[in-house]
Amino acid sequence: MTLLLTRNDLETLLDPADCLTALREAFRTAGASPVPGQRVVTGLPFPGTATALLPGLLPGIEAYTVKVNAKFPGARPALRGVVCLFGGVDGALLALLDSATVTAWRTGLAAALGTHLLAAPGPSSGATVGVIGAGAQADLTVRGLRALRPCGPLLVHDLDPERAAAFAARHDGRVATSPQAVAAEAGIVLLATWSRTPLLHLADTRPGQHLTTLGADEPGKRELAADLLAAALLVVDDHELAAATGTLATPDLAATPDLPATAVPTLTDLLTGVHPGRTGPDTRTVYAPVGLPWQDLALSWLAHERARERGVGRDFDFLG
Repeated sequence: MTLLLTRNDLETLLDPADCLTALREAFRTAGASPVPGQRVVTGLPFPGTATALLPGLLPGIEAYTVKVNAKFPGARPALRGVVCLFGGVDGALLALLDSATVTAWRTGLAAALGTHLLAAPGPSSGATVGVIGAGAQADLTVRGLRALRPCGPLLVHDLDPERAAAFAARHDGRVATSPQAVAAEAGIVLLATWSRTPLLHLADTRPGQHLTTLGADEPGKRELAADLLAAALLVVDDHELAAATGTLATPDLAATPDLPATAVPTLTDLLTGVHPGRTGPDTRTVYAPVGLPWQDLALSWLAHERARERGVGRDFDFLG
């Protein structure tokens, strides 16, 4: 039998603290997997893209994931699809999970973890947090960041004023008029947009600021300009994928001879002590993840195990 888990099911099963713990441990161990994850993105004869992430593998879990997404920027929701959770012993389809929910949770909370590790400690009251792009991923990043550290006031900008206002109301924040207005006030800036032109340049930022860019996860998508990326301590989640489809493929930056992809630290390097991360109060830092298949497994397995324990979801027999 295959367990079907909807968005509502997943929202009842997952909580930020446990997911952050699972993701932190997975970042430490994911490199031990003998099979590298792949991320395949293709254009369509429609106004969207098709994406597949496979296989999601982690040491100690006898299962793997394959995720298939349709990403249509003009739709609401913009991302739809499924995560298939397969058993590693016999290939049984253990569960089908709503991929929009899994993706928002794993992307947002992994971003919160990277932001926490790279951002300056700040005052006891916390730095001002700025959000550019008021979607589900930014929502989970803010929730996760608040679970990890004190945060100050929140600013939010979105091309849709109503969505920005709703986001600000949910998080007790206020609306800003532009990305530059967000960067002018915030010590921590979170970007989660569909932009294909840079929203912020070096001149829009200041020393000591941290930026997390979630939008540069497909070829051609860009949120931060090359001059800003080159001036900052840049951290990614995976060298190969970041160079192929993410921030390391940014024009001008990709052509910089003294910045080979392998010289850029990963979040795993920070968690395992291979790289010290931020070394001074004036260091600009940028976390630029692409999103990895094993992240889907980490949260899908957690949700599947809890669903079986609690009797959540619906069984379906595809062989019947």
